[in-house]
Amino acid sequence: MIIDQLKLEELRYAALQAREMAYAPYSHYTVGAALLTKSGKIYQGGNIENASYGAANCAERTAIFKAVSDGCREFHSIAIAGGMEGCTPTDYAYPCGICRQVMQEFAGETFRVFVVKSETDYREISLKELLPYGFGGESIR
Repeated sequence: MIIDQLKLEELRYAALQAREMAYAPYSHYTVGAALLTKSGKIYQGGNIENASYGAANCAERTAIFKAVSDGCREFHSIAIAGGMEGCTPTDYAYPCGICRQVMQEFAGETFRVFVVKSETDYREISLKELLPYGFGGESIR
């Protein structure tokens, strides 16, 4: 699937919108993610903090887990936007290591990651660049 400009704009906007769903009462750093499936559906997720920090969940994993629990297993790309609550992002929010590993589980080498500051200011990177020596199912088969 080749992503057209209109779908890319929708994906970036959906990531920025998803920040509004974040629950970050401790760090006040809100992250939104928008996951594009190969069928063209977008799943959104926000980070969800917890007083027991280890029980928190990142926006990327929230979006991916929503899609997987809905029966979807084929993904094209994800857009991620993060910054201090109530503020426009001032930097790109790259996915953490755990999120990169979850992406590795469900996405192939062509999976694209868009880190977004605004609807027009973003960077695109491949999962392979973010996780060059990824450990996936093929590693244990």
